[in-house]
Amino acid sequence: MLTDDERREIEREVENCVNRREACVEALKVIQRSRGWVADDQLRGLSDILDMTPEELDSVATFYPLIFRRPVGRHVILICDSVSCWVMGYEDLLRHLKSSLGIGLGGTTTDGRFTFLPVACLGACDRAPAMMVDDELHTDLTREKIDDILRRYP
Repeated sequence: MLTDDERREIEREVENCVNRREACVEALKVIQRSRGWVADDQLRGLSDILDMTPEELDSVATFYPLIFRRPVGRHVILICDSVSCWVMGYEDLLRHLKSSLGIGLGGTTTDGRFTFLPVACLGACDRAPAMMVDDELHTDLTREKIDDILRRYP
């Protein structure tokens, strides 16, 4: 279920909306900030607050790639697989990341440090290839840059 703090923060989000359902994405973000991901029991608790079914909330949560419906690592790496990034060396960098992390796309390292996911676009086509770690965008990637970036995240 939801904590009292989560409920209060979600209610504050609802106050900014014409109807309760409008707050669903922000409410999912509240839960994820608190717990790292959104589990089924949190959807059930949230459904009461927003007058939505858990299935409707799951549909919203699974539509947005930045809402996680299963546990993720301490840091989430999103690698852009847009056309611009492909043209600028995505495949080589993908191989390098898979090798460095010891996991494939969708995986989490055994130490729980990183989860590695694809994303359709990071909006940095002019500085491709790009990836995001947590909320930090990294552009003009090379193998060496990736190695330096990974060292920054304990």
